[in-house]
Amino acid sequence: MSKPFVFEKPMGMRDTLPLLYQVKQQVRQVMEQEIKGWGYQFIQTPTLEYYDTVGEASAILDQQLFKLLDSEGKTLVLRPDMTAPIARVVSSSMKNVSYPIRLAYDSAVFRSQQREGGRPAEFEQVGVELIGDGTSSADAEVIALMVSALSKAGLDEFKVAVGHIGFLNELFLEVLGNAERAEELLRFLYEKNYVGYASHVKNLALSSIDKKRLLDLLQLRGSEEILEEAKQIAAAGGQKAVADLQELFSILEMYGVKDKVFLDFTLFSHMSYYTGIVFEGYTKELGFPLCSGGRYDQLLDEFGRSAQAIGFGIRLDYLIEALDVKEPVNPRTCIVFSPERRKEAIVKSRELREKGKSAVVQDISGVGNVDEYSGRFEEVIYYIGKPVKGEVK
Repeated sequence: MSKPFVFEKPMGMRDTLPLLYQVKQQVRQVMEQEIKGWGYQFIQTPTLEYYDTVGEASAILDQQLFKLLDSEGKTLVLRPDMTAPIARVVSSSMKNVSYPIRLAYDSAVFRSQQREGGRPAEFEQVGVELIGDGTSSADAEVIALMVSALSKAGLDEFKVAVGHIGFLNELFLEVLGNAERAEELLRFLYEKNYVGYASHVKNLALSSIDKKRLLDLLQLRGSEEILEEAKQIAAAGGQKAVADLQELFSILEMYGVKDKVFLDFTLFSHMSYYTGIVFEGYTKELGFPLCSGGRYDQLLDEFGRSAQAIGFGIRLDYLIEALDVKEPVNPRTCIVFSPERRKEAIVKSRELREKGKSAVVQDISGVGNVDEYSGRFEEVIYYIGKPVKGEVK
């Protein structure tokens, strides 16, 4: 007994049909052109990486990694993000290239999903990494480039929230005393469960002053005016984070993108390698971030070449969803012919293609339902029967 055909895809995997592929290609090309215009160079890394290096260095949970064994018994992973692979490249193949280094990518990444999650296990990211520059100028450049890339792609209504991991870590360590207790509050912030956060703080054995500092943190979201309020609750070690953000906003104003950015001191990322500035991009069409990034000044240490660095990644599928593009971006013409007029059809198709148009040449005897088939095209030209002038439908 033969096995039945299985049409289901592996969990979390998706097909990209022609129209969506065209839209993605168009958006991707626009963003790539903008990124290149800022002097970033695109690279490609292998789909498979060693678990002991890139797998462990990535900030993705171990249970989300796709693992397999090679012929020598070494554990491999499908790349779960692009930051760790690029850190590997900079520390190996590009070890003789002096800092700073500006690299970009357009690659698929893979993260295993739970059945009830309904999220893709494979998705494409377009992003950059600025490695070897720890200045606020670098922070501002990367954020401004992300804003510019989104705008060039056609996204108009969006905002970028900016926070600072160092501010949170210093505050929680000073008030709570250890990283374990801080971890609980950080989890609430990552989940954006502000009610749970407030309830947890109220039940902590802390002085009223310290409880107020932790609760006031929830109000630190808005324009740069809240920087003065942030100074009031910041830990001693967190004052530098406030100063960094203040300088960042002054530079973003020079780039002309300050109106797209707002402060959110509650912002916390699951990417454990982030050490400073973090940011996320939002649009009203989506209830979740479509892009994110941050500063990671210690990740390169794990690959033996220290460097301060910052980068961002834009989820191409989320961006397409926010853009809500429905119209064909590459209109096609179909030339339907009967055998005796094949040459005319081929000549016509060549003329159209030389003008930059997309042309399909179709033998009418190979079509079952001509009306249904011709409905797929923006223009149909017929070369049927005796040689006469072609009709345009």
